[in-house]
Amino acid sequence: MQGKVYLVGAGPGDPGLITVKGLECIQKADVLIKDYLASPILSAYTPKHTEIIYVGKKAGDHCFTQDQINALIVKKAKEGLTVVRLKGGDPFVFGRGGEEAEELIKAEIPFEIVPGVTSAIAVPAYAGIPLTHRKYTSTLAIVTGHENPTKKESNIDWKALATGIGTIVFLMGVKNLTRIAQQLMHYGKRPDTPVAVIRWGTTPKQVTVTGTLETIAKRVANAGLKAPAIIVVGDVVELRESLKWYENRPLMGKTIVVTRARQQASELVNRLAELGAECLECPTIKVVPPKDTRPLEAAIKRISTYDWLVFTSVNGVNFFFEHLFAMGRDVRALHHIKTAVVGPVTEQRLFDFGIKSDIMPESYRAESVIKAFAGQDINGEKILLPRAKKARSVLPVELTKMGAVVDDVTAYENQAVTDNAAGFLTRLKEGSINLVTFTSSSTVNNFHALLPADALETLMKDVVIASIGPITADTARDLGFKVDIMAEPYTIPGLCEAIRQYYQK
Repeated sequence: MQGKVYLVGAGPGDPGLITVKGLECIQKADVLIKDYLASPILSAYTPKHTEIIYVGKKAGDHCFTQDQINALIVKKAKEGLTVVRLKGGDPFVFGRGGEEAEELIKAEIPFEIVPGVTSAIAVPAYAGIPLTHRKYTSTLAIVTGHENPTKKESNIDWKALATGIGTIVFLMGVKNLTRIAQQLMHYGKRPDTPVAVIRWGTTPKQVTVTGTLETIAKRVANAGLKAPAIIVVGDVVELRESLKWYENRPLMGKTIVVTRARQQASELVNRLAELGAECLECPTIKVVPPKDTRPLEAAIKRISTYDWLVFTSVNGVNFFFEHLFAMGRDVRALHHIKTAVVGPVTEQRLFDFGIKSDIMPESYRAESVIKAFAGQDINGEKILLPRAKKARSVLPVELTKMGAVVDDVTAYENQAVTDNAAGFLTRLKEGSINLVTFTSSSTVNNFHALLPADALETLMKDVVIASIGPITADTARDLGFKVDIMAEPYTIPGLCEAIRQYYQK
């Protein structure tokens, strides 16, 4: 069988700028051949069986030559595989996608081009620079700042650029910035023409340095800016002062570690990223079914004997209903049962299954659930409590004191995860982590286990700790962490708002 190749533009760095079609291609790839500038987050959308091959294309550090990449694409396609060649920006804008397409034509391999959002347009927009503006210019040029080194002479018409174009965007030109500025001034561009150099555009690491053709090279050198970066030349750069938006976000430049289980981290990661943070996912736990499911299955078999179902987490809801459905039952089996939940997220997840909770406490922890039960006569009533294997005892103990008969059943387990420990510890030692979030006592315990006992104080000295609630905060303090931020209310939105307020102060 002959395979097919999709040359896909990944966009400039922000994974949210991938096109719908580009994402669809990634989701069906057998092989993903990706560049340095393609967001690593996009790889997570591939099927489980996908082979992911990193081919570099980093300035000054190509682990594959272009000829080797071409041969690799052809080889994989001839094996009958669906190949996605994922390239930063747009494959046909200084991306050498044309060369790769020519090789596919020679090999008679079917292919499609999926355009991407080019950094030449997206990066200035994220820096608050419109490339065209009725009051400034109606002309735009996109130019390589790094021509083919085998050329005997440049084919860039510097005079036309300097005198005939209002806005000029140079890609891959930081190393040649001094020469670019000199050429433009030599051919007639005003020395005081505004210039912006934007590094890691559209990502949380975005940094912008502005100046003029006369001053920009020195300013960029003083700031230590290196590739990847783009250069914008033109009067439109003046608009940045009033239009910059991306770099004004409250968490811009902050690196935040998310220790939550990967399958539950998306809401926290997305909210923090919207506030400008670079999120480093380092899940310390994963949620798995219990090793012994018989107690939960036995409870479901006698579900008609219970008066109450109490859920203390979304996980408890998910695993309970998963087993309920697997055993051939549905929500009709719960028609007689009253329900209680620990908080609004758990309440919403329960409602997703068509059940409205009878009790939801004012604050979201076990003690508040008990307080909410104070108005209920539960003496002699049977309560099913499907929850984590190692959970706090306060809820079943206090409900029993109120006269209830409580079945505390394991619905799921939290297992420690150490997959990303090495990379995370390296970032801690470098001092490049600003904040760590804890969303449960389990995340605290497992995070603590990752740290060398004799280096905890040193590694965490300048790291801010944010906790979702008082129980988690107490666990952190007991293990030697200094808790700087606590959510109010004890929810993911509350945690993000508390972090925002901390940095704005």
